[in-house]
Amino acid sequence: MTTTAKKRLPAVEGWFTTESGDVRLLGTRCSSCGTPYFPRNELACRNPHCTGPKDGSELAEYALSARGRIWSYADSRYKPPAPYVSPDPFVPYTVAAVELDAEKMVVLGQVAPGHTVDDLEVGMEVELTEGVLYEDDEAEYTVWMWRPVK
Repeated sequence: MTTTAKKRLPAVEGWFTTESGDVRLLGTRCSSCGTPYFPRNELACRNPHCTGPKDGSELAEYALSARGRIWSYADSRYKPPAPYVSPDPFVPYTVAAVELDAEKMVVLGQVAPGHTVDDLEVGMEVELTEGVLYEDDEAEYTVWMWRPVK
């Protein structure tokens, strides 16, 4: 009997990439003042001190840092409401708010399976990885996740 691997698709299109072999969050960055945004901002730079055109032309796609430090973390022990899609039966997971190294902004994400709040601490260095959020008969739907740097 031959089994074929399911295709892997991002659960949220355009929020991260794995094309280079590394997981990177995709946002935008103002070419005038350097302010980064995640998720993407395509309207105009929201930095009140920016002297750019403020018409959206100053915003370019930007791959954010792949590493940061834990700012906060918690267990998620209840099934989130729709539109969040989770496995059935629901499996508790850990989330972490991570301050990205270069951008100095905080991004929330799940922590990779196998890591619990007992394994984490504020200030710990973590990196992006890809993990399966849920699957159906045709595909595995993936998201970015944080894992401790070894």
